[in-house]
Amino acid sequence: MKIATYNINGTNARLPRLLEWLEAFQPDVACLQEIKTATENFPVDTLKAAGWHCLVHGQKGFNGVAILSREPATETQRGLPGDESDEQSRYLEAEVGGVRVASIYLPNGNPQPGPKFDYKLAWMARLEAHAASLLGLGTPVVLAGDYNVIPHDDDIWDPRAMQDDALMQPESRAAFRTLLWQGWTDAVRSLHPRGGIWTFWDYQAGAWQRDHGFRIDHLLLSPQAADRLLNAGVDRDVRGQEKASDHAPTWVTLTA
Repeated sequence: MKIATYNINGTNARLPRLLEWLEAFQPDVACLQEIKTATENFPVDTLKAAGWHCLVHGQKGFNGVAILSREPATETQRGLPGDESDEQSRYLEAEVGGVRVASIYLPNGNPQPGPKFDYKLAWMARLEAHAASLLGLGTPVVLAGDYNVIPHDDDIWDPRAMQDDALMQPESRAAFRTLLWQGWTDAVRSLHPRGGIWTFWDYQAGAWQRDHGFRIDHLLLSPQAADRLLNAGVDRDVRGQEKASDHAPTWVTLTA
């Protein structure tokens, strides 16, 4: 079973790239982030014609997450619990093929310090609480998405370049570690323990051409999913295509 996460950075603007990648990679489940469109404007009909079922939690112009699947998925959670006043579309969860899958777009948190960074840390605390409840299910769970956290210094080409960024602050990293310590497996890290694997290259300063990237797209596996882990990686070549997202698809393969 192939499960991928892909911050598409605007679905309607990059629909050709998305369709090409789906056709080439053939995931069973694709979790999208930053779809940047209201739910009703997501290209459901186009994707359906290509053989995909769609669950969408959109937001006009910003954020937004979706779950695409080959077989129908059953939605289990829309929006991250814990704050009824939070109107940002950043979390969608579904059951598909016997696996609980979440598409996550964690807040960026910049500039820090400030209210956006406070929101990021509060959101991560809410995610930790909900993730604990998912572990309690005792079933395979995959928390897939753009976490906007660079967990280790070897997850970026040069730690000094981002030392003041919210993605690398001690509080952000500590919150990510706390989540892992519940019992989640960072799939890519577990198979590439020496780091040096990037999932994001900025559009500025020739970052792609210079391979100045970092890893912020993660797939966290519950123990039951980790037991089924076969492989994990990044489709980095997708980033080099014309009019590509600044992220590359990141994926895991689980045994049936």
